[in-house]
Amino acid sequence: MKVAILGTRGIPNHYGGFEQFAEYFSVYLAERGHEVYVYNSHNHPYQEKMFHGVHILHQYDPEYKVGTFGQFIYDLNCIRDIRRRNFDIILQLGYTSSSVWHFLLPKSAIVITNMDGLEWKRSKYSAPVRKFLKYAEKLAANHSDYLVADSLGIQSFLKEEYKKDSTYIAYGAHPFYSPDESILDIYNVQKGNFNMIMARFEPENNLDMVLSGVAEGNDATTILVLGKHETKYGAYLKEKFKNYPNIRFTGGIYNIKHLNSLRYYSKIYFHGHSVGGTNPSLLEAMASRALIAAHNNNFNKGVLQDNAYYFANPQEVAALLAAVSKDSNLQKIENNFKAIEKDFNWDKINGEYLQLFERCLAKKDRAFSG
Repeated sequence: MKVAILGTRGIPNHYGGFEQFAEYFSVYLAERGHEVYVYNSHNHPYQEKMFHGVHILHQYDPEYKVGTFGQFIYDLNCIRDIRRRNFDIILQLGYTSSSVWHFLLPKSAIVITNMDGLEWKRSKYSAPVRKFLKYAEKLAANHSDYLVADSLGIQSFLKEEYKKDSTYIAYGAHPFYSPDESILDIYNVQKGNFNMIMARFEPENNLDMVLSGVAEGNDATTILVLGKHETKYGAYLKEKFKNYPNIRFTGGIYNIKHLNSLRYYSKIYFHGHSVGGTNPSLLEAMASRALIAAHNNNFNKGVLQDNAYYFANPQEVAALLAAVSKDSNLQKIENNFKAIEKDFNWDKINGEYLQLFERCLAKKDRAFSG
């Protein structure tokens, strides 16, 4: 089959979750003999025309000049190029800046959209932007041929809100087998004697809630706060907790071996995300054998089940810090690791996408022949 992947900044991944998935899945398809094209921003660091058997199509992306609005132009440029090619399937990753152009997508291709998280719930957006994002979500839900939900919570939402069925296919992670204790020296922490939280600095990721729990509980254990903090919200948090030397803002850490080793040797890994589907960093924490304390919501519970602790306010964070030890929760940790190997591994997820593609094409062929 001939497949286009739309909606990322490009491959190989230099940005985030959808880019990582696009990289793994496109190569997986190419290795199985399919003709695969991934759309890349024109200023992506990788400028070759092929990547491990995948065709790379660079399109002009003015985001670096005009900000977020540039994403709409980039997606329009991608879709205009799609119209010149005879694709069997167009996989659209997300919808925020592409669904407004749905009427330009070729009718001959099957359009499958991964609906991402509930973007319009993110508090970082103004009311008008959130209203637009809800509209964009509605367009994607109603004008795609098939929908993919990467969490059971998103799948339920699509059914209730739009009366649309979707295929549940989770995100993935690679099991981590080789922790390196020497990495701890780089961050001046000791094995089992530090906590951590990793997130974009946005209110819905509940960094404030977790750090307030640390402060209120008078827990002196070091907590590493990973993420780019040179933002307005980051400035607020650094000012609020400046008198707590055990709260250490590290900035973003992108070396996956460092991240996995930190997670492996941490005491408690806090996951504060409250909006979205299956979060990649949560799966990576599971794959790193971290003991996880997660914000109490259906998205996180759908992934972690009973194999984590949950919190909904600073007081519950403080109580966990005082009562929970990693050594007494080895079964929870092992259950999460086995879930990565069994349910959230990339081969399984790539295979489920390929099976969906084959079902969609077979259904189209039956309809055509009938």
